[in-house]
Amino acid sequence: MSGSVHHSSGRSGRWFLAIIGIWVACAGGVFIWLMARSFARALEMRSWAEVSCVILTAETEERRHDEFSAPEYRQSVSFGYEWKGAPHTGTHLTLRDNPWSADKQSIEQQNAALPPGSTTTCRVNPANPDFAVLKLDSLAPLYAIWFPALFVVGGLGMAVRAVKHRPENC
Repeated sequence: MSGSVHHSSGRSGRWFLAIIGIWVACAGGVFIWLMARSFARALEMRSWAEVSCVILTAETEERRHDEFSAPEYRQSVSFGYEWKGAPHTGTHLTLRDNPWSADKQSIEQQNAALPPGSTTTCRVNPANPDFAVLKLDSLAPLYAIWFPALFVVGGLGMAVRAVKHRPENC
């Protein structure tokens, strides 16, 4: 009787490891998908039209989550551009909006690099000309996609090994 209990608990342990391996592989797969999607968007942005734009404002915006939290800052910028003869105003530095930071000095330096009245280039989304950005998103997610791929390979390897492993004493 004790041999059958040992064999049954060994089988359930192997299935438990297989489930954990599949879970790890799925988690890695989700991160691969997120990184691939981010890379695809950044790559698509490179096909957006590059147009001249004029900086209208560049200010430092401040927020606090509550009275006890440290302040956060972000660049609040607006710029004017023309698309197919129609004037537009943009407010996005990047596709994901303007990031918040605890480093006020860095934000103020970025603002100083964009004085009102200066001319620069922006990228306009041809599918939605009301949306333009000053900075392209990075292609870096493609360079780092190997890391979550390790979790997919390792998780699947763990699951396959757990299911295929046969105890030697049975």
